[in-house]
Amino acid sequence: MQRGKTMNIAGICFTNAGMELAEKIRELLGQFSEKKEIQTRWYCKGQHFENAGERGFEAVEEPMQDWAGKRFRDSDGLIFIGATGIAVRAIAPYVWDKRQDPAVLVLDEKGKFCIPLLSGHIGGANELAAWLGGKMGCVPVLTTATDVNSRFAVDVYAKKNDMVISNMTYAKEVSAALLSGEQVGFYTNFPVKGELPDGLVWGGGESYEGRGRKEQKGDELSLGIYISPSYHSAYFAHTLWLIPRCLTLGIGCRKGVSVRQIEKLVDTTLKSYSLYPEAIAQVATIDLKKDEPGLLEFCRSREIPLRTFTADELKAVPGSFSGSGFVADITGVDNVCERSAVLAGKGKLIIKKMSGDGVTCAVALQDRSVEF
Repeated sequence: MQRGKTMNIAGICFTNAGMELAEKIRELLGQFSEKKEIQTRWYCKGQHFENAGERGFEAVEEPMQDWAGKRFRDSDGLIFIGATGIAVRAIAPYVWDKRQDPAVLVLDEKGKFCIPLLSGHIGGANELAAWLGGKMGCVPVLTTATDVNSRFAVDVYAKKNDMVISNMTYAKEVSAALLSGEQVGFYTNFPVKGELPDGLVWGGGESYEGRGRKEQKGDELSLGIYISPSYHSAYFAHTLWLIPRCLTLGIGCRKGVSVRQIEKLVDTTLKSYSLYPEAIAQVATIDLKKDEPGLLEFCRSREIPLRTFTADELKAVPGSFSGSGFVADITGVDNVCERSAVLAGKGKLIIKKMSGDGVTCAVALQDRSVEF
């Protein structure tokens, strides 16, 4: 499913039997995730339905492709209860990128089979199909090669650890290599919980030393996975970066600054330190700026949460920061960007205050790990 605190799922049925199944699924979906709120909307199309509106179903009059196009824009998952062909023809014009496409599932109206049709890994369709299978007794029809062969799936791993896949071509190469029985390198500076799955071997020179691992060292491998927010160094000839969302931007700004002014400084700051913008997990600032239009637009456009703190909360942050008497007179605390980044990120400051055109920016690295 896509990133966000709420998971939006839209379902559609075509018969009364399908509506009865949809009602069962709707009741179950509230239990699907402990991490996200589930919001469902249900539709019906085709024959006459008994009390559809009273049962919480909206009738669809428009062509199925038009309906599907809207749902691709506003939903994280689509559930079709009916023939697979209906679903395929409806979604065909909108299938674009596995990193962005919503999960699409198809169930027959008797609930015997559940087919994750699209976005099985990153979108979570396989996970949802398996979960529904356990709850309803339907058979999840999984066709992805890594699932069928019980091999490590890099896209599932990235989703589990809240990481962005840098290059889908290399991701496919990793999966192909593992399915062929070849070894793939693995390297990161983050603490790793659990053992490497079959096919992955530690690489990257010194990163292997002292880990107490029994795995073969993979320095000679040309293809490998590197988990890092930085693209400064590649540890394999063909490196698949998995970019963890682990950076907190602390931002201070003059009243009325534009989103372009904020973007310019943030982009310059990240490029100066070879950091991926996809690694940004959140933005932090003082509560005086909670309604600043340019800052709100910056967060909205990048789908990044904004956290704000009072001056007293920022003053209480331990550490050495770049103080400014002018900032203290205006806000009540000597530094906004550095203090807010450290407080929100609960980590260490890796980029001290950068300034430009009425905006200040600092970056903190969250204290986190990755796990198998």
